[in-house]
Amino acid sequence: MEKNNKGRVILFIIVAFIVSGLIGFDIYLNYNKKIIQTTNITKTEKEVTIDDQGISESVDKIYDATVIVELMNGESVLGWGSGFVYKVDGDKAYVVTNFHVTDGYENVRIEFTNGTTTDGKVIGGDEYTDVSIVLVDASKIIKVAELGASHETKLGDTVFAVGTPISMNFKFSVTRGILSGKDRLMSMSNSKSNNYSFYSRQAVTSESWYINLLQIDASINSGNSGGPLCNANGQVIGINNSKLASSDIENIGFAVPIEDVVNIAEQVISNGEVVRPYLGVSLSTSSTDTGAVIAGVEEGAAFDKAGIKSGDIILKINDFETKNYKYFKYYLYRYKVGDKITITYQRDGKELTTEITLQKKS
Repeated sequence: MEKNNKGRVILFIIVAFIVSGLIGFDIYLNYNKKIIQTTNITKTEKEVTIDDQGISESVDKIYDATVIVELMNGESVLGWGSGFVYKVDGDKAYVVTNFHVTDGYENVRIEFTNGTTTDGKVIGGDEYTDVSIVLVDASKIIKVAELGASHETKLGDTVFAVGTPISMNFKFSVTRGILSGKDRLMSMSNSKSNNYSFYSRQAVTSESWYINLLQIDASINSGNSGGPLCNANGQVIGINNSKLASSDIENIGFAVPIEDVVNIAEQVISNGEVVRPYLGVSLSTSSTDTGAVIAGVEEGAAFDKAGIKSGDIILKINDFETKNYKYFKYYLYRYKVGDKITITYQRDGKELTTEITLQKKS
């Protein structure tokens, strides 16, 4: 009897050992399964980490499409800006740079990254978007730039600029930063005119307007003007055109969005000029944030036909508030010849509206 009891005890111990072993093994498997699952989740998170250590490959895509636009007096270089090869069409190639780089010059010299040069002819441009187009011989071209889209960029995106700043000792320098801001309305000016006139610049001594720009912290200096601003893929998203300069300011640069560049370039290449809506008014540049004050109206022009008179204050173009004459010009130039706009204006304290179909100057 005792033997049977001992046998049962031994059997119980063996069974208990086996069961506990199986339970332990199951726990082990489940534990490792959890570890494996946790590891997989961690790995998935790491796969979305952005790594742009290979930015040099993106620089390679645009580098040989970048040029120096040299302003010549005989064989002497009087000044220069940067630019890039925008398009090749048959035996013709087109270089894009800033208007303020080529302003006053019909002919320039283009220098490429391999040291070769060729003559260029300025075929047109637009002061208000600071874009100029230079025609060159297509056989001289090393590479054409790949265009991107500035409207698809996000704040904090990596950007880089290529150009020739300060001195020819720094030809084709590359600077890198991030996209710091979009849709910056910056005031630009020239030394030509104080009142702006849509029908005459006579007796006008200074002029200023707003331009829509991208803000960047990549280093921009004199000579970088007109050079490409690129995204991390080496695609051009703008052309560098200006910076804020002061002992209190560091790395606040600006570029014209590529969409505005393409709009101007295609008009110049196709039509030889940029056609702006013509209204036949002059605007007062007196300081005001209440509206754009009409200083004069040309007889028979669009505003005259719409009933606008000298002294009227333009409050809106469609839904865009025209706080002063610079806002008026900026929003007007968002439209094309043939577009119909609604003008909201104030006369003798009363708010009125009128419709105008935009026309070009005859």
